[in-house]
Amino acid sequence: MAETRALLTRAAAQLVAAGIDSPQLDARRLLAHVLRVEPGRLLLIDSVTPAQAAEFELLVTRRAEREPLQHLTGVAYFRHVELEVGPGVFVPRPETEVMTGWAIDRLRELVQSGAQPVVVELCAGSGAISKAIADEIPGCEQYAVEVSADALAWAERNLAATEIRLQLGDMADALPELDGTVDLVIANPPYIPLEAYESVTPEVRDHDPFVALFSGDDGLDAMRVLCEVGARLLRPGGWLCAEHAEVQAESAPAVFVADGRYGQVRDHRDLTDRPRFVTARRRG
Repeated sequence: MAETRALLTRAAAQLVAAGIDSPQLDARRLLAHVLRVEPGRLLLIDSVTPAQAAEFELLVTRRAEREPLQHLTGVAYFRHVELEVGPGVFVPRPETEVMTGWAIDRLRELVQSGAQPVVVELCAGSGAISKAIADEIPGCEQYAVEVSADALAWAERNLAATEIRLQLGDMADALPELDGTVDLVIANPPYIPLEAYESVTPEVRDHDPFVALFSGDDGLDAMRVLCEVGARLLRPGGWLCAEHAEVQAESAPAVFVADGRYGQVRDHRDLTDRPRFVTARRRG
């Protein structure tokens, strides 16, 4: 039998040496995954079997090689929902939770006014945003669009218990039957400039899908498409919100200002007080 505390101490030291940002947290989550318990219950477990220790040490080694924690456990958490993730789909990030919360607040206002909001998520990936909206604002008419078949397979699993209408396709020509009727368009599009490729952390660059990360020389190619699609889908007064890179605090909102079909263009900060997403309202 191996002592739990000693295992965690050695694992954390290995992850520190590998440059992992949250070594203690990752070690606890990996051991909890192996033992099939909540991380908070690890303090109640004094020792583990040799087989469990070997499985844990293998996972720690893979994490030290910068394989994403969520790929190792198969689970990602987003606001109040749990998601299945793995190779082929973008792992949802805490930063996106703030934008989703902003959108949920707008939808709650519509529901309180007696409306049944129509919501479209573009670049849906794992379906994290759509699932969170369905969890917190039930009763919306929801659609989600994803261009990658690999990512769509994960979204299908995550949204299977919902009534969200999920489809494979390019956002540029998605959902023409909804033109002019949508209350909210939301997206976490690819936005990393190609020139920043080498600076992206290995967990992201080597494991998240390229199509979900990079978007032209300035990172705004997808944002420009999103601006066009939003103007087509949204009803007058409908909202669009989209995530962007920290360095795009001015350039991302400028896309919507220059378009002319949007008003109330604002930029917003995330949990770390970094510029993170833009919102705009379709003019009448």
